[in-house]
Amino acid sequence: MQSRIFAPALRPGFLWMVWMLVGGCLPVWAQEGPPKVPIPVEVMAGHDRLFFQMVVKKKFTPESRFGFLSVSAFSAAYDNNSDDLDIALPVLVNYTFYKGFAVVAGATVNNKVGVGPQVGVQHSFANKEWVAVTIASLFLNEKRNAEIFGIYEYKPALSAKVNLYTRLQLLYAHSTSEDTHARSFLQLRAGLKMTALNFGLGAHLDQYGPDKTYKPNYGIFVGWSFL
Repeated sequence: MQSRIFAPALRPGFLWMVWMLVGGCLPVWAQEGPPKVPIPVEVMAGHDRLFFQMVVKKKFTPESRFGFLSVSAFSAAYDNNSDDLDIALPVLVNYTFYKGFAVVAGATVNNKVGVGPQVGVQHSFANKEWVAVTIASLFLNEKRNAEIFGIYEYKPALSAKVNLYTRLQLLYAHSTSEDTHARSFLQLRAGLKMTALNFGLGAHLDQYGPDKTYKPNYGIFVGWSFL
């Protein structure tokens, strides 16, 4: 009996109305939850070396105070000279305790000193135009390097679809056990950003060791932000 009572309602007009209601709700349901944090990947072809970088910055859950940060990078000379190979793979877990301020702990793996456990503090800020991440840390290995690292982006809109893209990225590491310079760099970017794509001119000003051996690299970069 029940099937006969409701059968007249299940007609094309009724089904069309249900479809319209469900279809109208789908975009709303799809937008629920926090926006996804992109994973920027970049390649720079310089006059002396090739450079690659990937930044992963995620929370364990949208509401969690715990997060993960890794700024993985490598550079290599075109002649494959191992002396010019530079690899850094940091893996840091952070705990935000107050409005962008966090404590961090983890380790960095690089091809010069191997694995270096580290602890420190982090500050991060982001909006539509600015991204700023600063980390001050201490390595718990025999050299006891004290390190300051920062990424700062400014990307104001030039039009509805195009933004200016600029970035300053820096590192200074000091060996407290030897009281000498260990490693430092200044990386600069200037170009354009179109949604997930960014490109332009880049410069790397690198210094290595107690003698601050200088190795500059200038070129063209292309990046993509994966969601």
